[in-house]
Amino acid sequence: MRAAVFNEPGSITVADRPDAAVREPTDAVVRVVLSCVCGSDLWYYRGDSPFEPGPIGHEFIGVVEDVGAEVRDIAEGDFVIAPFAFSDGTCPHCRHGITSACAAGGFFPANGDGGQGEAVRVPLADGTLVPVPGSGHSEDLMTSLLALSDVMATGHHAAVCAGVDEGDVVAVVGDGAVGLCGVLAAARLGADRIIALSRNPDRQKLARGFGATDVVEQRGQDATEAVLALTDGVGVDATLECVGTGQSMDTAISIARPGSMVGYVGVPHGVELPLGEMFFRNKGVLGGSAPVRAYIPELLDDVLAGRLDPAPVFDFETDLNGVQDAYEAMDERRAIKSLLRVGTA
Repeated sequence: MRAAVFNEPGSITVADRPDAAVREPTDAVVRVVLSCVCGSDLWYYRGDSPFEPGPIGHEFIGVVEDVGAEVRDIAEGDFVIAPFAFSDGTCPHCRHGITSACAAGGFFPANGDGGQGEAVRVPLADGTLVPVPGSGHSEDLMTSLLALSDVMATGHHAAVCAGVDEGDVVAVVGDGAVGLCGVLAAARLGADRIIALSRNPDRQKLARGFGATDVVEQRGQDATEAVLALTDGVGVDATLECVGTGQSMDTAISIARPGSMVGYVGVPHGVELPLGEMFFRNKGVLGGSAPVRAYIPELLDDVLAGRLDPAPVFDFETDLNGVQDAYEAMDERRAIKSLLRVGTA
């Protein structure tokens, strides 16, 4: 089969790989229909985080082609969403809703197949894959389903960890796909006012379409002062940190009102928490790698009912042959999120 391969920073190519196949009785093989590039993939692409040469990618939806002898809840022919982490659904961490920390699980491509390829072996298929009811779904709907494999659920995780509630004033730090989905998640949870921190006009427009009521273009201390000015010096009720840099975390904590939470989902790079400020102002942080599998069912219901549409975060499209272009477009901020059309449903 053909799949995207990470060679070294700045180089992603398509190569022939061994066909995905059932190895364990709890495995399934999924033929990929849609995949995409994640902002976290860019850490490897840019050389900011180590990554071994080989398959890459962790977001995909597709059709089940084969299942192991012990798979009971997933069948051949099912159209499924795969969260970026595989999990058994039964360990203590899964039972507490943190499927991304499953005691028996892991993250794609630790299974040996990356999500940016023609097929993927999915370990622990019953606990991992989520079948999508119905058939003949539109292209837009399929794109929204792909967003549930990571970015929409991750933005939702930031909102949940920040404690977003009806009537809240919320700020979202970061205007990538996760940050924009965080805006959408905050609106879905009933926030009354949503402040999006963004300097990009196209992303600002999408943020407003997703429910942002205000936009702050500044960064650093200027951003803090702008948000405090919008909130009469109080700060926001809930803050979503969706970048992962030291500056983004500092900003997120600085604009949180005393007694509130920062929900963080950006992969940390150079982050040092200001514990003194957090202590004396009673500010907290909660978050991490999103337990996507735990969130997909409720988000899926809203997508299928037309109440939730994260599809617009995908603004660049190509096929597997164009995977290098897909990475370059995101790296150069010409695209929010790149979609890869791999197969047919």
